[in-house]
Amino acid sequence: MRILVISAHPDDEVIGAGGTLARHVAHGDDVYWCVVTEGYNPPWPPELLAEARKQVHAVQRFLGIKHVSFCGFPTVKLNTVPNIELTSALQTVVDDVRPDIVYTTPHCDVNLDHRVVCEATIVATRPLPGCSVKRLLSYEIAPTTRFGPQPFAANVYVDISAFLDKKLEAMNCYKTELREFPHPRSLRGLELLARERGLGIGVEAAECFQLIREIF
Repeated sequence: MRILVISAHPDDEVIGAGGTLARHVAHGDDVYWCVVTEGYNPPWPPELLAEARKQVHAVQRFLGIKHVSFCGFPTVKLNTVPNIELTSALQTVVDDVRPDIVYTTPHCDVNLDHRVVCEATIVATRPLPGCSVKRLLSYEIAPTTRFGPQPFAANVYVDISAFLDKKLEAMNCYKTELREFPHPRSLRGLELLARERGLGIGVEAAECFQLIREIF
């Protein structure tokens, strides 16, 4: 299978689906990745922006992702980007990759970039004739999905017990994004959430998703 994960910001994909992506790669699936936004100067210094790009490629190599695409839209400013530009950029990626499964950011989220990317992904993967996408899911990004206008309605769970360490090691590549526990973007915080989600389905660790659309 061909898998496409879309992240509004680098680290969304590991926080929400890092274990699932590692599982896909281990099962022989081809995984592709699209990063929608990037930082800019000012306020971020050039050396930090260069380091951020290096971290993306480190995660790509570590997880075994075949290719990463950069849309280059301004982070935390997606509400200023014309909708047609964003959806067209994502449509181009979808047309190039022709994925069977797409993972995207959650719509039930206080982070506006996450909501905008989710909406654009739904448009870019709409089931028109010739569309390859058979399954579209959004992933959980704690804690922003817990404080959104609506609760994140998880209805798909993936057992990542064998891939939890891989998820945490991938997150460890994001040196500029990691925080100290009890911040949810800490390694311990990610581990506890995965184990909490695992308890809900009787396994050691899990990631959860909201199924947006599935075509048999």
